[in-house]
Amino acid sequence: MNEQQKKKMTINLDLSSADKKSGQKKDYGQYFQTTFTQPSLKEAKRRGKEDVKVHYDFDIPEEMRSIGKGRKFLVRTYGCQMNEHDSENMAGILLEMGFEPTGETEDADVILLNTCAIRENAENKVFGEIGNLKPLKREKPGLVIGVCGCMSQEESVVNKILQKHQHVDLIFGTHNIHRLPHLIKDAIFNKEMVIEVWSKEGDIIENMPRARRGQLQGWVNIMYGCDKFCTYCIVPYTRGKERSRQPEDIIAEVRELARLGYKEITLLGQNVNAYGKDFEEMNYGLGDLMDEIRKIDIPRVRFTTSHPRDFDDHLIEVLAKGGNLVEHIHLPVQSGNTEMLKIMARKYTREQYVELANKIKERIPNSTLTTDIIVGFPNETEEQFEDTLSLIKEMDYDSAYTYIYSPREGTPAAKMEDNVPLDVKRARLQRLNAVINETSARKNKQLEGQIVEVLVEGESKKNPDILSGRTRTNKLVNFSGSKSVIGEIVYVKITEAKTWSLDGHIVEEAEVRS
Repeated sequence: MNEQQKKKMTINLDLSSADKKSGQKKDYGQYFQTTFTQPSLKEAKRRGKEDVKVHYDFDIPEEMRSIGKGRKFLVRTYGCQMNEHDSENMAGILLEMGFEPTGETEDADVILLNTCAIRENAENKVFGEIGNLKPLKREKPGLVIGVCGCMSQEESVVNKILQKHQHVDLIFGTHNIHRLPHLIKDAIFNKEMVIEVWSKEGDIIENMPRARRGQLQGWVNIMYGCDKFCTYCIVPYTRGKERSRQPEDIIAEVRELARLGYKEITLLGQNVNAYGKDFEEMNYGLGDLMDEIRKIDIPRVRFTTSHPRDFDDHLIEVLAKGGNLVEHIHLPVQSGNTEMLKIMARKYTREQYVELANKIKERIPNSTLTTDIIVGFPNETEEQFEDTLSLIKEMDYDSAYTYIYSPREGTPAAKMEDNVPLDVKRARLQRLNAVINETSARKNKQLEGQIVEVLVEGESKKNPDILSGRTRTNKLVNFSGSKSVIGEIVYVKITEAKTWSLDGHIVEEAEVRS
């Protein structure tokens, strides 16, 4: 949906008292018929050939720039780094509308819940928070509660909010964040529930304001959407088709972050190494982009999240040049069994994944490899699960994010019989984590006595007297030192290795050279 196609999508829910008292299930879809197209996963699945335009003319109308005067906002973020990035955009817009930020729920006049739909547990947390906000809404009728992000793209979620959470004032999706000034204005002044969700992806809006968190690590979005359609994943439906930003816009943003003194950036995309595959006018991919970014004076450059299918040889060769391109590769595998991978529609075999991973290790010898794994996928047998355990040992991962399979409504996997008992899923997860913990502890142990480069992020969450930071390979390091080094890159000698972290002490430059 292009900007020219947008519609005003404001509705007023006037449920009769009879409906409320009867408790009968109501078809809330009727409220969408004359106002806008209801969120549709079927529509979101389509991949049309429409051109995606790039806009550089974002502006907040003058009459909306003082709406927030005397009001405060809170954006609560759930899920991935892309959501963190989107929340920074929302905060930037609200600041330019005159709102002030607050960290206290009770002080907020606008609360936006930027949601995640990747797993059922994430959705349950959001609905729990929506329920928790109901008493506050009673106390402060003028409070605007908004739900946005990936959950808003699901029609079942919108219907549930309409049916059970009528204290929510605003629902909008992932494709129209740039419409936030108009949506906030309608939510505040019309006193009606405002719903604006585009099932089809929007254009690329380049100049939205950003309120970045800190001046140390920055998110740089390089593309939107995903076209892989793994059978368990809702993201291609909630984020739309793959759309890449223009290289010159990305490079300009990275240069600006370098000028501002940022020490690390992370290039973001739902499938980041598919960057550029939608360009018709040029042959330009993630490897080309990173080859240019490595020449910019910023100490560390990361990227996430990768799909093995799109991890090409050129990207590996560029990463092998080192410099500010860090040696941490996150390469989700999901399962170590080829038959499971086929059912998941991952489009690679175990053997192809192993070949790629070994190629990365060979060209980047000091790299660390991490991954994502799902256990208990429909029809997973004990033998197939053991293939995953053997892959963990073969790949010698430094760490892994592990999950029990969670059906997502609207995905092909949700139609499969979820025939692995929950107690079996939990037992497999426990066994999987035991293997990963052993591997992680052993690999960390190899770092004892070594000096590593650490970007100091701040005080440790567990002890304010201890500083905390990460190595180039993304390992957490805790050490004592002056708070004056927060935000700087220092060298730390590792004295003790733990399963998920390292302890050490700062060393002088001379000791590093020796």
